[in-house]
Amino acid sequence: MTGRVHRIEASVDWPPGHVAAYLLDPDGAGGASLALVDAVTPDEGGETALSEAFGALDEDLSDVTHLLLTHPHVDHVGQVQRVVKAADPHVYAPASVRDRFDRDPDDLAATVRTTATRAGLDDAAVEHAVEMAVGSLHRSRDLLPVEAVDTWVEDGDRFDVAGTTVEAAHTPGHQADHCCFYLPDERALLAGDMAIEPFRPVVLHAGLDRGVEDAIDAFRTALDRLDALDVGTVYPGHGPVHERFTETVDRDRDSLDRMLDRTVESVADGATTVEEVADRRARDRGIEYIVAEVVAALTHLDATGRLESTVVDGVRRYETS
Repeated sequence: MTGRVHRIEASVDWPPGHVAAYLLDPDGAGGASLALVDAVTPDEGGETALSEAFGALDEDLSDVTHLLLTHPHVDHVGQVQRVVKAADPHVYAPASVRDRFDRDPDDLAATVRTTATRAGLDDAAVEHAVEMAVGSLHRSRDLLPVEAVDTWVEDGDRFDVAGTTVEAAHTPGHQADHCCFYLPDERALLAGDMAIEPFRPVVLHAGLDRGVEDAIDAFRTALDRLDALDVGTVYPGHGPVHERFTETVDRDRDSLDRMLDRTVESVADGATTVEEVADRRARDRGIEYIVAEVVAALTHLDATGRLESTVVDGVRRYETS
């Protein structure tokens, strides 16, 4: 399949410095049937990356017949409207995105404010978390209009893309709606932000919104679903194309377990709040992109009896059981 899958890279400001989309030419017929998986960043760099990739292949954006989206993070849906305007493709997106985009922004803000406050963040950090969450909701809605989606994909759905069978695997944890697209005849996985070779993706899931308490179990469910697939080649959204599928899934499971163990160790060593645990992990870096994972970890450890918690003056404090 490799010769008929073309990688499109755009730059991002976080490791490993790029995001990848993939152009599939399933039947080898060129512009007669092209499928694009994800749509890179919404900036000029993303637009240029698409233009240069299609030009190098002597293809045209208007020839895209199918657009498959793994999840609604900005670096994966950034050029959706451009592709839709140019090609009017059949658009596939995870079904739960539709409900997520229907989220009341005021209720989202209130929920995030409560979660961030109980995490022990100061007032400025709480308001920053709220702004990030609400801003992300509005930005994602703008980049991926629900009316542009033709097929809302559920876990296990199978469909045909220009003669190639595609199976959707709902793989939450990094992002609650995340889907990987599996091509069983080619043993290929269009993996989005899962099965990345350089590192385990952070457990963002629902951020600090409702559902953060389910994030760890969701990630494990995702890994179990991936384990059930017979994958030869992985085409990830970050890092290189690789054939180390089993190793990356096993590594991510081990990494998740080690992260939980280290969280217990941090609490045993005197960290009592989400902020304190996150600060120890981040050291001299900011905590804004790991705080959701820390909330998820502490909540999970509390629910499974490895830690205990109480709310004191509006802040949830943890101790070992």
